[in-house]
Amino acid sequence: METKTLILIAVFCLAGTTAFAAVKPTSNYIKSSCATVTYPALCEQSLTPFAKTIKRSPSQLARTALAVSFKQSQSTQAYLNKLKRFKGLKPRERSAIGDCLEEVSDSLDRVSKSINELKTCDRVKGQEFTWHMSNVQTWVSSALTDENTCMDGFGGRAMEGRIKTSVRAQITSVAHVTSNALALVNSFAQKKH
Repeated sequence: METKTLILIAVFCLAGTTAFAAVKPTSNYIKSSCATVTYPALCEQSLTPFAKTIKRSPSQLARTALAVSFKQSQSTQAYLNKLKRFKGLKPRERSAIGDCLEEVSDSLDRVSKSINELKTCDRVKGQEFTWHMSNVQTWVSSALTDENTCMDGFGGRAMEGRIKTSVRAQITSVAHVTSNALALVNSFAQKKH
């Protein structure tokens, strides 16, 4: 009985070591890829949970980064929708939130299109790859602009306060993951050439 238990423990420990060894190079790949982006710690933190999916694939890394941006944008959109229904808003704040919601919605649409277009990039080469990748780069860059434009409606001293601070935190978070996604998309485009 003791021998069977020891063998079982030994096999379990070896299997765990192998699994750990397989994830470690993937985590290193994510870490080294994230070292080139503007927000490396955020990049690593947001992508490491997907290490098994990403493996060592630049394409999958870029797609996953876009998916993270999409999810963060959805969360921000939901937050802004709730905030817009808040009873204590000033009319100007409500209007700025509404404008911001439009920008975030546009951003979501562009990131979604980019995710689908990036899937096409895996199946094509040469000029066709360049054309599809150019679409992805343009749309992700536009999504980032949309996110940054969102804060324009909160300009001026009259808009200072908790609402502006709260919206800025949400938008900054989504803009940072989108910026990282754009950098990883650009990196993938360079590697594929």
